[in-house]
Amino acid sequence: MARTALVFFNNIEAGKLIEQDAGYVFEYNDDYFQNAALPAISLSLPKTIKVYESRFLFPFFFGLLAEGENKEIQCRMLKIDENDHFTRLIKTAHSNTIGAITVREAK
Repeated sequence: MARTALVFFNNIEAGKLIEQDAGYVFEYNDDYFQNAALPAISLSLPKTIKVYESRFLFPFFFGLLAEGENKEIQCRMLKIDENDHFTRLIKTAHSNTIGAITVREAK
């Protein structure tokens, strides 16, 4: 079963991150991709390609996750499996991230 999260750059929807059985897909939205004034969400996901695929959570998104004690506290408080990186991402990176990128669960 696929799960989807919306990725925002300064509250502008940039694309979607999809978790599938075979891994992850990040896809820029058409409008965001075609707007040369809007930057890539990261250096590792440049706007030269519209759709990216990976067997593992992209390092850029993994870098938004807490580590160590903070990870343990978040997982305990939010009742999240420490190895469920996608759930951790949508439950913790929806606001107050370092930088301009936020990730929200798609409804």
